[in-house]
Amino acid sequence: MKLSEYLVDNVVSLAAWVVVIAVIGWMLAILGVGTSAILFLAAIMVACLALTTVYGYARRRRFYDELDAIVESLSRQTEAYLAAELVERPSFLEGRAAYDAIGAAGKSMNDEVARYRDMVNSYREYVETWIHEIKTPIAAAKIMSSELHGPEADKIKSELGRIEGYVEQALYYARSTSLQKDYSIREVNLASCVRESVRKNAQLLIGSGVGVCVDVDDDAAVFADAKWLQFVLGQILANAARYDSTSIVATAHVEDQGTVASRTVLEIADNGCGIPASDIDSVFEKGFTGRNGRTHGTSTGMGLYLCAVMCAEMGLGIAIASEEGSGTRVMIAFPHDRRRLDALR
Repeated sequence: MKLSEYLVDNVVSLAAWVVVIAVIGWMLAILGVGTSAILFLAAIMVACLALTTVYGYARRRRFYDELDAIVESLSRQTEAYLAAELVERPSFLEGRAAYDAIGAAGKSMNDEVARYRDMVNSYREYVETWIHEIKTPIAAAKIMSSELHGPEADKIKSELGRIEGYVEQALYYARSTSLQKDYSIREVNLASCVRESVRKNAQLLIGSGVGVCVDVDDDAAVFADAKWLQFVLGQILANAARYDSTSIVATAHVEDQGTVASRTVLEIADNGCGIPASDIDSVFEKGFTGRNGRTHGTSTGMGLYLCAVMCAEMGLGIAIASEEGSGTRVMIAFPHDRRRLDALR
């Protein structure tokens, strides 16, 4: 709060004081009081007015400046409704009224947030329970299909693999929207994660006639959650197989070594149909299928969206480059300095 703003807000009362001082001086002059006495009395009254004005301004400024700073800080965390809990109740009347109003609004929002949290947790628990239940018949169907042979059996196995992939996608989507963190960042072996993702998607890759080459140093280590990273890689591999690839190559290299920006970049390149230039900027958007998704008729628009969400949660960078008809490259960047990254987040 600026002094000029406070004076403008109280201009009526200040003007009234000036009028009162002038009237008192005029009345004293009529009564024959000397000029020096009148000026002395007027000076005392002006001094009292100035002191009360400065005191009132100081009290209000301290409260409103503190409130503004807290609200601005909490707004960056979308928690401005907690402001009343972090500032002291002021002593002046309009400040107490504002404080009580903010407190009531904050309590209402806090109750709403708690209700929403309960709803989200309930939904997540339901989804996770359903997913664990549905895995039982899927596993039984896979066991039964393992006894079958021939082209039709391969198609059934491939479709079961796709169902399992979509079920896993639903599970990770539920976890990615949770208010609780469901991952643990640790040092993991990058080559092992890539090979495990290839193994989990082997049925789909083989059924689609895709060959995979993993050219990643066996000693390469990165910071990530292994399960989340394997899911992200699985989505990328599945997309490559879905969109006409016959070859996938995974490589890794270090960029900006020796600097605070040093990072390991994993690149997964395929020779599929590629992504149209008009779609490339939207591939990480939720529900975006694009021209290829509509053409192939199997896209949900959730795979790459989940990849972007999970990479952001793990503090990884993800980017995509593609040329229609020539293939697609997906790059995942793993920062080496986790302390610097965590500070920024």
